[in-house]
Amino acid sequence: MSKSAHNATPTSDFVVEITGVSKTFRQRQRSERLLDAARGLFRPTIREVHALQDLNLQIARGEIVAYAGANGAGKSTTVKILSGMIAPDKGEVRVLGMNPLRERVRYVGHIGVVFGQRSELWGDHPVAASFEWKRVLWDIPRERYDRMLGFVKELLGLDEFYYSLVRELSLGQRMRADLGLALLHEPEILFLDEPTLGLDVLAKRNVLRFIQDLNRERRVTVMLTSHDMSELEQLAGRIVLINKGQLAFDGDFTRLRREFGERRVLLVETPSETPPEIAGAKFMQSVGNRHEYLFDGGEVSIAELMEQVSAQTQVLDVETHRAPIDDVIADIYEKWQAKKGEAAV
Repeated sequence: MSKSAHNATPTSDFVVEITGVSKTFRQRQRSERLLDAARGLFRPTIREVHALQDLNLQIARGEIVAYAGANGAGKSTTVKILSGMIAPDKGEVRVLGMNPLRERVRYVGHIGVVFGQRSELWGDHPVAASFEWKRVLWDIPRERYDRMLGFVKELLGLDEFYYSLVRELSLGQRMRADLGLALLHEPEILFLDEPTLGLDVLAKRNVLRFIQDLNRERRVTVMLTSHDMSELEQLAGRIVLINKGQLAFDGDFTRLRREFGERRVLLVETPSETPPEIAGAKFMQSVGNRHEYLFDGGEVSIAELMEQVSAQTQVLDVETHRAPIDDVIADIYEKWQAKKGEAAV
């Protein structure tokens, strides 16, 4: 069961439903040669980028879902479609029973969106001004606004810089303020696109902790994209991987590791600085007389590996642990790219 499953309602209560969605962008190509550039004015070369291809996805109320993929996989395109910023070329999108584009005015009052590379805050004004601007523009009742403002101030620690100019904030402070701004109208769903981009370790931890508290205390459904797999594994029980615009995996992190190889790290300490030769394990490095190997726990057992080591030398100490999830995901992306290359050949 996923970490957020206890907050999710039965699977019949889907708040996000994406059915057969495709989106293609057309990019005009230009040559560096002057003659080709002139010809391109009349007969331009168009490159088609298939951002999404027949995507199907459902999210239940109260879930925290990690949405991941390599650069160009289609993550941000999905978030923009769900946010009502762009329309799919084909397929259907329903969020909270609404069409994000056709019912946009009513729809935006139920969702919150945060892009790590952008900000809705006014740079030359204090954070408080942006918050008050949203209250007035969105016509949020004062009692409701004050209640939610107190909630986000406490959980995000906004008081220390609430009256500071936005352009003078650190990146972590700005991100916390953006999150607070996105929540003032009490959204039921939060779409977060790289919300911890560029943040230091402490700022990341504070943002992730806030998302967990928000989900637990108010049952806000969260869809989160990030390139930092360790933070996704820490935050979400369910991960959806997208590859070249298509759904490639949908399940929990344990299943992900199992299906794509139970990659593990083996550390062996011996009397010698020369590493033992171990069939079924890849030697990575030696630091003094400590030797590091990578192996697939689904293909070979630790006992088999240690039997080989013991036959060659004395074992002073041994340690094993799972490889970081970032390494596991990098392996998956590498395999997908290799398959693409084979197809091209």
